[in-house]
Amino acid sequence: MPRPILATIHLDAFRHNLSIIRQRVNNSKIWSVVKANAYGHGLSRIWQSLMQTDGFALLDMNEAIDLREQGWQGPILLLEGFFKPADLQIINQYRLTTAVHSHWQIDEIEKAKLDNAIDIYLKLNSGMNRLGFTPEEYPQIISSVRRINNINSVTLMTHFANADNDVGVDGQFAVVERLQMNSLPHCLASSGAILWHPKTHGDWVRPGIILYGASPSGRWCDIANIGLKPAMTLQSEIIAVHELPEGEKIGYGGCYTTPKPMRVGTVACGYADGYPRHAPTGTPVMVDGIRTQLLGAISMDMMTVDLTLCPQARIGSVVELWGENLPVDEVAESAGTIGYELLCALAKRVPVTVV
Repeated sequence: MPRPILATIHLDAFRHNLSIIRQRVNNSKIWSVVKANAYGHGLSRIWQSLMQTDGFALLDMNEAIDLREQGWQGPILLLEGFFKPADLQIINQYRLTTAVHSHWQIDEIEKAKLDNAIDIYLKLNSGMNRLGFTPEEYPQIISSVRRINNINSVTLMTHFANADNDVGVDGQFAVVERLQMNSLPHCLASSGAILWHPKTHGDWVRPGIILYGASPSGRWCDIANIGLKPAMTLQSEIIAVHELPEGEKIGYGGCYTTPKPMRVGTVACGYADGYPRHAPTGTPVMVDGIRTQLLGAISMDMMTVDLTLCPQARIGSVVELWGENLPVDEVAESAGTIGYELLCALAKRVPVTVV
């Protein structure tokens, strides 16, 4: 028999979450963000469940080619743009839209020998200071690219650094407004701004983590009432049960000591499966549908859980690490990270089933 760990991908969750997003953004078009192999869910597995999107946004040129060859004929946006001049021939061949954030990219587009003019998303650095042109140079850049024959449409694009926290978007959004680029279509809002800052929705939005049923803030409570469904469930089984007396140490380093006689279970899941090694004692898990907690250090292939609240648990009992009954955000928050990282880190050795 195979090792009992399993990731289940719920295709109905993608359709449902996309419909929730569609209701919130009204007339804005939607780029479904599927970078990082669809946030660890498997792009080839899930893209057809998002056929009602207006376009797909990603980073990897090979993933864009795969989408085309698997049958998607709609728009595809390269969020980081292109990296070498030769990439422009692929963009031309596969009818891709590319972000443009540097002067050298504009120069290469102008020099390229292309069969057709390409669509670009011109990146504005409105305050995140990661990619893009400054507000001071942006108007001149717009004038320059509009004169280039190899460029078809131009869309203003920026990214908010604090859409999912108390700082908010007002400062960066004011930068966009001051430019008075109303003649350009705008693409500003990713997941946090979609949920909490409707004034930023513009012509296109870019939902990422909310497509997968997790929170852009990293806190499940922030999205608990929105109606999103988790698209991945990671589960395993109890493979051993121990009755331990008071004072016994558990796991590498003996970092947990039983405060009383305890019944504990060993689960076939560890950091080599993508579970966070730094998850501390107290991180939630579900055993046979009952919420309990981790005990001690995470090993490469195993972890130990408290069975005090699960007296019926035995070898073979189902353990949900995150998913339909335990939000990935709660696990991530306990481990000091975010749900994005856990979903993207699912290891290749974990079997995957699609339902």
